[in-house]
Amino acid sequence: MTSTPHHPDLRSQLETLTTEAFRPELAEIDRMPTLDLARLMNGEDTAVPAAVAERLPEIAAAVDAVAARMARGGRLVYAGAGTAGRLGVLDASECPPTFNTAPGQVVGLIAGGPDAMVTSVEGAEDSPELARADLDALALTADDTVVGVSASGRTPYAVGAVEYARSLGALTVGLACNRGSALAAAAEHGIEVVTGPELLTGSTRLKAGTAQKLVLNMLSTITMIRLGKTYGNLMVDVRASNEKLRARSRRIVALATGAADDDVERALTATGGEVKDAILVLLADVDGPTAARLLRESDGHLRAALATAHG
Repeated sequence: MTSTPHHPDLRSQLETLTTEAFRPELAEIDRMPTLDLARLMNGEDTAVPAAVAERLPEIAAAVDAVAARMARGGRLVYAGAGTAGRLGVLDASECPPTFNTAPGQVVGLIAGGPDAMVTSVEGAEDSPELARADLDALALTADDTVVGVSASGRTPYAVGAVEYARSLGALTVGLACNRGSALAAAAEHGIEVVTGPELLTGSTRLKAGTAQKLVLNMLSTITMIRLGKTYGNLMVDVRASNEKLRARSRRIVALATGAADDDVERALTATGGEVKDAILVLLADVDGPTAARLLRESDGHLRAALATAHG
């Protein structure tokens, strides 16, 4: 994030943000030996999990609210600019292969569109109007959740997305890395993970970006656990779209059931490769169609389907 002489208000805003603070004691780091620099960066990074830990109650409350809406068919939408936007797109793109989410169920919006994933799109982050247009394209409903992500907590695109989504009745979460942020204030659930000044002044792809990644991991992963996308710590909704994932599917069924390899293969064949169904076939001794029906009736929750099968 940069300021120019034409934006004195923005410059004064940035000077109040801890993520933008200058650290005089680091003014000579370019003269340090490489290993010392690596140790310094590593030491900086160790503070991030502790900063996240301070916000766990707010994160948990947000997860429960998101899961309740997604259980009704709502979507999870991330909105951010630059690094924050890229992290949201990354998290969204990893949900289909990990949790077999439907296309469009978890969405990452980045200011400036897909091109902004790899190049800077001038002015995009400064436009709340652009955020409204991007959300309008999704035909947002009250069952959806919009998570605005911004290290500074003042990025107009992220704040605009949250304000607009809230006006439409959607659930809103604001994830920032400064206290007293406009983004957290605009959202129903504000999460401010204060990671402090960066090693490189204002380079929020560092500690702030790491903190955002950790929180987004929690939001999506724990939400999916709440939605029944796992069985214990096994990814039973994994989509076997390549040979590695097909091998993982076989391993997950074996771990969940203790069944022999031949039985695992038979169960997966009988269920069209669906891991949850195959586990149910083996543990409840039912056929493929019955397993599919039991899972439909339990909204995809394997433990509930097993309880029904065992009467």
